Amino acid sequence: MALPKAKEIVSSNPVVVFSKTYCGYCTRVKQLLNQLGANYKVIELDAESDGNAIQSALAEWTGQRTVPNVFIGGKQIGGCDAVTSTHSGGKLVPLLTEAGALSAS
Repeated sequence: MALPKAKEIVSSNPVVVFSKTYCGYCTRVKQLLNQLGANYKVIELDAESDGNAIQSALAEWTGQRTVPNVFIGGKQIGGCDAVTSTHSGGKLVPLLTEAGALSAS
């Protein structure tokens, strides 16, 4: 059940952050997305009844077990380092805009 649920969440939202409430790296990614004004959905795995199952399903699907696990436009970007390096390379805003998570200003 967890894998179809994870895929459904990813396909129905322009940006998804699979996170844990106590994770500092997750907080950094969410702060960055907030600063950019991105519209995104957060799934706090430690607050979901099936969070462990979803995390295992994500590991199976993407090969990444750690959080944050960030998806933009249905594609996995990766964790905190991947998101911040994508941003410092100037590629995060275009990805977010293309996914419809940023309103063009």
